[in-house]
Amino acid sequence: MEILMSIVVGILFTSATYLMLSRSLLRIIIGTGLLSHGAHLLILTMGGLKEGAAPLLGEDAASYVDPLPQALILTAIVISFGVTSFFLVLAYRSYQELGTDDMDLLRGNDQNE
Repeated sequence: MEILMSIVVGILFTSATYLMLSRSLLRIIIGTGLLSHGAHLLILTMGGLKEGAAPLLGEDAASYVDPLPQALILTAIVISFGVTSFFLVLAYRSYQELGTDDMDLLRGNDQNE
């Protein structure tokens, strides 16, 4: 199962890199979202995909699941949601002011040269 998750993480990183290298601001935002999802899956995979009971003190179980990767992923999801919403508001405001989401036009480079 770890091999499959590693392949999925690689595909997510590859597609995120492709989207972040494009000229459209919306594609860059989608690329950063995919990159964060790939990082979440990478943390989960590196923590080990194990079966077991929840780590509660009152339960008697043969094996417990490590709660640290899940806590890290939950924190990373909240942070990536905040960053993505900030990027979306920033992109919407720049589109309202400048009328484009093309990165070359936002930089001030002329396309006709």
